[in-house]
Amino acid sequence: MRRRSRSWLVLLVCLTCLPAAEAAEIESLLNQVKAVGDKGTGNVAAQRAVTRLSESDSEALLPILKASNDANPLAMNWLRGAFEAIADRTVKSDGELPLKELEAFVLNTDNAPRIRRLAYEWLAKVDEAAPDRLIPQMLDDPSSELRRDAVARLIDAAKNAEKNEEKLVAHANWKRALEGAIDEDQVKEIVKALKEHGEEVDLVQHFGMLMNWKLIGPFDNKDMKGFDVTYPPEDELDFDAKYEGQLGEVEWKSYQSENTEGEFDIGALVFNHKGSATYATTTFDSDDDRDVEFRISTQNAWKLWLNGELLFAREEYHRGMFFDQYRVQGTLKPGENVLLLKVLQNEQDQDWAQDYKFTFRVTDLSGKAIRPADDRQASR
Repeated sequence: MRRRSRSWLVLLVCLTCLPAAEAAEIESLLNQVKAVGDKGTGNVAAQRAVTRLSESDSEALLPILKASNDANPLAMNWLRGAFEAIADRTVKSDGELPLKELEAFVLNTDNAPRIRRLAYEWLAKVDEAAPDRLIPQMLDDPSSELRRDAVARLIDAAKNAEKNEEKLVAHANWKRALEGAIDEDQVKEIVKALKEHGEEVDLVQHFGMLMNWKLIGPFDNKDMKGFDVTYPPEDELDFDAKYEGQLGEVEWKSYQSENTEGEFDIGALVFNHKGSATYATTTFDSDDDRDVEFRISTQNAWKLWLNGELLFAREEYHRGMFFDQYRVQGTLKPGENVLLLKVLQNEQDQDWAQDYKFTFRVTDLSGKAIRPADDRQASR
């Protein structure tokens, strides 16, 4: 035990005695950290580089932030640790953070949202005026966290106006907050307040829920064997075709949900047949190439294809259902994009296992709804 204690003491002394990384080294150290692989490749070199970076002075802060923009998740976490170690040591020693550079980094929306948030948090720690200066202009920010802060400030302003019986000011703040709100809890609080002002909000429109789908089924999923079976809709989308289904001949039919929460209830619209698989398809027109998230909620097993390419599959039943439960990234092409969803129900007969439904929306990477270019889905 004494030998081990002495070994740790020697290591600690050696680390604390290492000279800070010279400016010329920083780029090399950052590259070593970013080279770490998801299976541990380059781990040892990256750990050494992080230790060296953490000993740097505040001049390394901006290079670390910039390097984090395109780092993989593991490297990003390590770089964050180095950044915070330097920033914390600088502040505690009464040193100065590069405030102007940090603010410029925060305001540049080309930087990664998570890294901008990190820079903002440290900026706000030492500059009390930063939140009042920056957050109000972030109501449409690509960072969901910064946008949430902007919405929260407007909600607070609306509540204060309500207390002072300034109804017009309160209503204006609630309306403005709704423009930026993307999180369910904030949206519902705003919607409730606007309702008290006599204004109804269409949640389907606000969240961009897709409500118009063509369905075909049921196909067989008895004993949960249908998940990996390639039924005809996976090979072709022929809306004039008829196929042999689980209960006889099946064909494509168009359905439109009127659910105010955006649910597309297969069981209510068609037939909640146990041990079945149903396919749903719709099109989504895009003005250009763009990276998006498909945000899906369901307590059924499911698969998703975009333009014939399988994007994601999850074979799990009755885990529960909540807003934006699954987030699948994909890239829309210009023009028409074809979405195909396979939703499977098992044979459990408990009351809580009867739901056969989903919600589906397309958003940018922050969660803001994207509507089809032709807006057909928006017409209800």
